[in-house]
Amino acid sequence: MKVSYENIKNDPDCSFRTLHIKVPVSELRWEYHYHPEIELVCVVSGNGSRHVGYHKSNFRDGDLVLIGSNIPHSGFGLNSLDPHEEIVIQFSEDIIQFPVNVKEFNDIRKMIGLSKFGILFSSETKDKLLPSLYEIMALKGVEKYFQLQRILAALSVQKDYQLLNKEAMPHTIISKNKERLQAIFTYVEKNFDKDIDIHAVADLANLTLPSFCNFFKKTTKMTFTEFLNQYRIDKACAMILQGKSISECCYNTGYNNISYFNRAFKKYVGKTPTEFNNELII
Repeated sequence: MKVSYENIKNDPDCSFRTLHIKVPVSELRWEYHYHPEIELVCVVSGNGSRHVGYHKSNFRDGDLVLIGSNIPHSGFGLNSLDPHEEIVIQFSEDIIQFPVNVKEFNDIRKMIGLSKFGILFSSETKDKLLPSLYEIMALKGVEKYFQLQRILAALSVQKDYQLLNKEAMPHTIISKNKERLQAIFTYVEKNFDKDIDIHAVADLANLTLPSFCNFFKKTTKMTFTEFLNQYRIDKACAMILQGKSISECCYNTGYNNISYFNRAFKKYVGKTPTEFNNELII
């Protein structure tokens, strides 16, 4: 599982980048990364996991998130199912800067300021904005740039949104600890379905157990046990969506006790595995 800096290349003859992703999820990778560009991610439909800054949670029936400059985040294809479709816009704040006396831009300035926390917009906003997102993919030249402004203007007046983080995660936390975090994340990715000894993870990070616990909590704002449980529950959600039984999801994600699995699932998802599964049956 990589932890990396991403170098964004703008579209040809354009000051920003647009992506329309329609590939099998097997071709998508979760790479925890950051870049100076602000990013608008729209998952058209479907389910998966979002990881923005310190925040990690699941989404269903699509997603629309604005991620601020240099905020570490993962690809939204994690734990998703086919078909998976995303529209992504990545742009530098420099290209939408206007003099402060241009009052008409105040709402967009406020939204860009809040984006450092990660802004999750409602499904209603996503549905309303989707035609404009499809349109920007087909435009060129100055009309493409004006369409970006129109999209940001439409988002900036929305009231139905939530901030994903209470505080912004500095990208320096990731960049300074890149190799150590990458080793930890990769170990969890490969072993989440087995018993994991925290002493072994501390050894992997070349830290004593107390130092490892302090390091992980300071870096991720959660304990290693919380991180591991959340990772496992994300995987369990994906398995339920694939039609696996609750007991299979429990034992295939490293839990050996159904009751503990149910409690952990409700803590991180807000409902029991049975309730989560029943919502899929319409």
